[in-house]
Amino acid sequence: MKAIKSFINYLLSSQKDYYNGLKTLLGFWPGNLSLYKSALRHKSAAQEVQDGFRNSNERLEFLGDAILDSVVAEFLFKRFPYKSEGFLTEMRSKIVNRNKLSELAFNIGLDHFVDVSKRNKDESLQFKSIYGNALEALIGAVYLDRGYDFAKKFTLNSLILPFINIEELELVDTNFKSKLLEWSQKENKEIKFVVIEESGLEHNKKYTVQVSLDEENIGVGEEFTKKKAEQLAAQRALDWISKNNHHIE
Repeated sequence: MKAIKSFINYLLSSQKDYYNGLKTLLGFWPGNLSLYKSALRHKSAAQEVQDGFRNSNERLEFLGDAILDSVVAEFLFKRFPYKSEGFLTEMRSKIVNRNKLSELAFNIGLDHFVDVSKRNKDESLQFKSIYGNALEALIGAVYLDRGYDFAKKFTLNSLILPFINIEELELVDTNFKSKLLEWSQKENKEIKFVVIEESGLEHNKKYTVQVSLDEENIGVGEEFTKKKAEQLAAQRALDWISKNNHHIE
């Protein structure tokens, strides 16, 4: 009986420490603790709960990805009222790409909370997307726990504004087409850029470029020069590749 009581006290103490740790990480007291535990549980540490479904953070990652895109899109739309859609898309990609999200996860210490199997933990420093994915899942958990407005403030005030210098990021010149082609060569994949539409007057023509990966359409860009349209299409293709669990340096 004494041993059982000691074990229960240990569990309560451990739960309290975890709860306090989450409060430090988030900057607020979490309401639904199980949501956050799910958000921080990698599939390698998940258990099957029904018909092959595992209680990992993948569903919350899907939700958090949508919330993050929405928050960043609105932020950039208001921050740059006279910039084109292509510029806004490029800036959003610079903020929400896998490398940047993983960097943000480490900045706030999220890596200390992610529940991952020992084998995957040994590999996780190599595949840092584990932590970027967990960050998206965390945003999804905040949304379900506190609502959209709170999740929006958390994303901006605790993640974007403290750790990302928008002015410096604006100056970063990213050659998405070159990066995409380098990836395709390394992975022995076939990438094609095709102009699928030209519209407008001759002196003000708009180009629509489609990127395909092994004959599958993975990105489309529309701009007033062919080069810019290719860059935008390549950027969206890289986002597609990253979200479909391909590792990009």
